[in-house]
Amino acid sequence: MTAQNMIKQSVESNVATYMEIVQALYDNPEIGNEEFESMALLVKYLDDFGFKTTSGYVVPTGFLAEYDSGKPGPTIAFMSEYDALPEIGHGCGHNLIAAIGVASGVAYKEVVDQVGGKVLVMGTPAEENFGGKVSIAEAGGFDEVDVAMMIHPSNQNSLGSRSNALYPLKFEFFGKNAHGCHPAEGASALDAAVQSYVQINMMRQFAKPHTYIHGIIRDGGVAANIVPGYASMEYYFRAPNFAYAKQLAETAREKASLIAQANDCRMESSVYECPYEDTVINYRLADALKEQFEVLGIENIHPVDEVATGSTDIGAASYKCPTVQGYLKIVPDDVVAHTIEMRDATISQEGQDALLNGAKALALTALDLATNPEKLAAIQEEHEETLTQLAAK
Repeated sequence: MTAQNMIKQSVESNVATYMEIVQALYDNPEIGNEEFESMALLVKYLDDFGFKTTSGYVVPTGFLAEYDSGKPGPTIAFMSEYDALPEIGHGCGHNLIAAIGVASGVAYKEVVDQVGGKVLVMGTPAEENFGGKVSIAEAGGFDEVDVAMMIHPSNQNSLGSRSNALYPLKFEFFGKNAHGCHPAEGASALDAAVQSYVQINMMRQFAKPHTYIHGIIRDGGVAANIVPGYASMEYYFRAPNFAYAKQLAETAREKASLIAQANDCRMESSVYECPYEDTVINYRLADALKEQFEVLGIENIHPVDEVATGSTDIGAASYKCPTVQGYLKIVPDDVVAHTIEMRDATISQEGQDALLNGAKALALTALDLATNPEKLAAIQEEHEETLTQLAAK
């Protein structure tokens, strides 16, 4: 049997097991940094498949599963996400991502003794807000990885997309409480927050293209007859690169500080979630994934989307090694992520089809790179060239 057929057979013969993972995570969603049961479940499956596992890898709910052939060859990392959204559950399909990561790692393990190198299945929690991949990247987790890969469910088949850098900033306003009928004795933190909210929103028309500024007033007082002594806002500043996202946040901070002073208040700011880098695209790696999509009969494959909208912590990995996040369609075109429709599709036939195709495609791509060192070298060369160009800007 060929190595390609061994990979396909591995995924197909274990699909019921992998859908158990999808269903179990669906039934027991855990939000970022609280995915202890999800981590334990995934680690157990990887233990059973013969991996050496480490729970609590870098962060308490992260994990690393390793299999080393003991022969020279590339280190390929398959990434699994498994954090859910508040209230909605797995509306971004991370339960399916987790199972695809496990399935692709197990399938590639079937052939790695032939081709050499090492297989990693990397548990990267808290993608939605606390950046498991950021912590892992900062700890050196991707430093020895030759290629990192994952598949995300979507409303289209795609080779990936750019993502915006994200700088999350919290603004806290401190004034002075007073009775509502004696406002002269107080200082309204809410007034400072509202005026800052308006001023920050007015920054939008002057921001560069594909930049997003959005936020909420988190705290605004406790009773209508009390001048609020405390108020707070939480904002996301997104931009095509991290430097500009941070610049926007700093401009907003300066405006809010001045407005607070004008209202006899004090303002403090803090980074309340994990900042995210933009994603470095590797076109040769995307092409390698496309080849395997086509081998599997996947149609209507969209190229890399060059216009970034959302943000993801995969950017941190992409600055450390060649990285690809492909997408496979499981919902109609008009259904977006972070919805009940996306959540429920993960346990549908479409979700199972994406698991089968996604796991096969990733493992076959890994095999292709391991057996064609010149292709892997070209991918790594592109990565270094892109980082050099970005550093020069």
